[in-house]
Amino acid sequence: MPDGSPLLTLSLHAAIAEIPASDWDRCAGPDNPFVSHAFLSAIEDSGSAGARTGWLPQHAMLRDAAGGIVGVAPMYAKSHSYGEYVFDHGWAHAFQRAGGRYYPKLQVAVPFSPVPGPRLLLRPDSGVAPAAFGRALTQACRELKLSSVHTTFCTAAEAEALEDAGWLRRIGMQFHWENAGYATFDDFLADLASRKRKTIRRERRDANAVGLEFLALRGPEIGRREWKAFYDFYTSTVDRKWGSAYLTKQFFPLLGERLGERVVLMLARRHGTPVAGALNLMGTDTLYGRNWGVRGEFPFLHFELCYYRAIDFAIAHGLRRVEAGAQGEHKIQRGYRPVPTFSAHWVAHPGLREAIAEFLEQERRARLAEMAELSQFSPYRKNADAE
Repeated sequence: MPDGSPLLTLSLHAAIAEIPASDWDRCAGPDNPFVSHAFLSAIEDSGSAGARTGWLPQHAMLRDAAGGIVGVAPMYAKSHSYGEYVFDHGWAHAFQRAGGRYYPKLQVAVPFSPVPGPRLLLRPDSGVAPAAFGRALTQACRELKLSSVHTTFCTAAEAEALEDAGWLRRIGMQFHWENAGYATFDDFLADLASRKRKTIRRERRDANAVGLEFLALRGPEIGRREWKAFYDFYTSTVDRKWGSAYLTKQFFPLLGERLGERVVLMLARRHGTPVAGALNLMGTDTLYGRNWGVRGEFPFLHFELCYYRAIDFAIAHGLRRVEAGAQGEHKIQRGYRPVPTFSAHWVAHPGLREAIAEFLEQERRARLAEMAELSQFSPYRKNADAE
């Protein structure tokens, strides 16, 4: 590579099974379960990512001159832009109206998971710069004669490195809860303005006053019955929101089998029967909220199961943060702060690239202004009116 990185060879693989789990995880590290070989193989082996859903694996693998694996990236060839949570439909429509061909494209991402984390997974002792990995991906994109390659929900450092390598950087927004060393949920509440504390206590009281039993199940504690119930919750939620059930029935028990106690299922039961569930994965210092669903109507159950029980769990296990998924300005009043997320995009066509760059600059200014405005609504006492 011209930047002083060692000589590298990039290969693409149509299944993650082609790359040994030990080599993949040596590059991915232990912190984020979504980029682990176990999670990504569960997505593929369950039939969730593949031809049925239009996520065709093209996992990238970097080898050094000696043939050792020094980097990997979860990558997919896509003929649509669904299941990504970083929306480029407008770019695709504009290019196609102008006579271009936007699809297929390459997507470096975790399928159906708007979870920030590393995407260019480099072995710590490799000496390879993320920008070098980015250039290898753009070369592959050119050779395959594709329109673009996108790295979504990557780290800020990766986005900056790719921008230096000629990619376009994009900013998004999520809402995360940060643990300020709390010993109990009441310690967290003590940091909030009085009115906000009262609101959360009322919501928790009402959610817990309708005869529900709440459980936090991990790994082998989650049996076939619980997974069947959770899949029903998942499909029910998808049906209500007119979405697509990308994840198959086989995915959830396979996930529990392969990730073990890193899988945390918050379950609500009534008279012994599951009525709602919230699926989380646990990283080294973060609890990641994923899917949720419910059968029936219960006051404030979504907030209790997805937000407050997650905070309880994070405090009890000494985790630094809770990431509760995409969207949801209502999370602010429940202690979740707006934070930036990042993606990077390499576009082959100069005209399309110029148009997207102009759009992203306008979007960036609007996003930063929106985050600053939303921060004014923080429930924390230092940002609240005097009580």
